[in-house]
Amino acid sequence: MTGPAKRDGRAVLPGDAGRPVRAAFSRRRVLLRAAVSAACLGLLALLVWCGSLFVIINRFHGEPARGLPQPSDVGIVLGASLWDNKPSPGLRERLDQALSLYKAQVFARFIVTGGLDAGGAVLTEAEGMRDYLMQQGVPQDAIFIEPKATSTYENLRFSRELMEAHGWRTAVIVTHQYHGARSLDIAEALDYERPQVSVTDSQVMNMSYHRSREVLAYTKWLLQKWL
Repeated sequence: MTGPAKRDGRAVLPGDAGRPVRAAFSRRRVLLRAAVSAACLGLLALLVWCGSLFVIINRFHGEPARGLPQPSDVGIVLGASLWDNKPSPGLRERLDQALSLYKAQVFARFIVTGGLDAGGAVLTEAEGMRDYLMQQGVPQDAIFIEPKATSTYENLRFSRELMEAHGWRTAVIVTHQYHGARSLDIAEALDYERPQVSVTDSQVMNMSYHRSREVLAYTKWLLQKWL
């Protein structure tokens, strides 16, 4: 009759052979649980972040939120796409909002800002906006174009440079409601003097899409600002 098997000179008792396998399985299970917990915490943090930004975006109703803005040196209309070299329905909403402030004598001149759209556009957004305002009776010498910007940050940065070149200090920024909170934050980061933002709701745009997209755009802007 043979004795128990030996490993490294030590007798291997019944059940010893399975211990390394059970230990390895236990370690894998612990690691898997840790990975699942980290993923759940990350998902929860992401949901909280997106939910918080969504609330900020939807609660913004202008600065000031009620009544007309204070009289300012200039109104800045943030660009959006052209359709067939003319302002899209959404962009016309912004322009019409700016026109209502102009007629209320909140400002006497416009900066229209936006570069060339992709897809074969002939006019820049700024040029298309200028043409629309002139069709509504605004004199050409009251409209200043900024035709280079390709983002909200550039809209406001290049517009501020144009203001400085003309000695203008104060501005009312005109855009859609979903876009207002980020626009104000960018203006403050660019050291606008007491920036005001006048917003309009949209009757022609898909707000579920644009508000969801704005959460991503706002996140990108905050990372850019912090880093």
